[in-house]
Amino acid sequence: MRRADRLFQIVQYLRGGRLLTAAQLSERLEVSERTIYRDIADLTSTGVPIDGEAGVGYLMRSGFDLPPLMFTRAEIVALVGGARMMREWGGAAMALAAEEALIKINAVLPADLQNQLDGVNIHAINAGTISRPVKDLIDRLDQEIDDRHRLMIDYEDLQNQKTRRTIKPLGLWFWGRVWTLVSWCELRDDFRVFRLDRIEKIETLDQFRPQREWSLATFYAREVAKHKSHKDQQ
Repeated sequence: MRRADRLFQIVQYLRGGRLLTAAQLSERLEVSERTIYRDIADLTSTGVPIDGEAGVGYLMRSGFDLPPLMFTRAEIVALVGGARMMREWGGAAMALAAEEALIKINAVLPADLQNQLDGVNIHAINAGTISRPVKDLIDRLDQEIDDRHRLMIDYEDLQNQKTRRTIKPLGLWFWGRVWTLVSWCELRDDFRVFRLDRIEKIETLDQFRPQREWSLATFYAREVAKHKSHKDQQ
């Protein structure tokens, strides 16, 4: 995450008078508490009204708001194109949320940028590849990931072998035609990726506490290292 994005997220988390500690913010943003302390100091030095102190927590006084949103044409194309793709290829609830987000963005844009929002000529067609059950499953898994629930799944692999796994769901990946679930598999004691269209049943279990050694960031880092090693061998 870019530092500017992280500062923006800190402001969003603290809006509405919510008291959050540096430890809570560092966990959500996946950075050290020292980084949070530095970010809070930088925000307050620029006039953001954040109250609190280390070890107690931070909150933002009411009345503070961010300046109006401004986007370049390329950013508008990315937002609209992404929302239309999510509408066709994502979960049902995600599709509605994407449309609502565009409505909110459109409401705060200047008139000249509103015209650009309406004039984006990028569209997506599902053509039935993502079924309604899979769309509903995407929404459910997105919520389970956010709630940090362990899951028990009945799964059939590409060799038609059926198995039951207890997993910690970490993230969703879209491969153009297929959605997959990145997880920590307790049976294999390792990362595993499951195709959503091959998950036959899901049971929600208890909550889990995130650990760095099997976090999504660790999975990404391992995949990048594999890709680099493969390229070096070519």
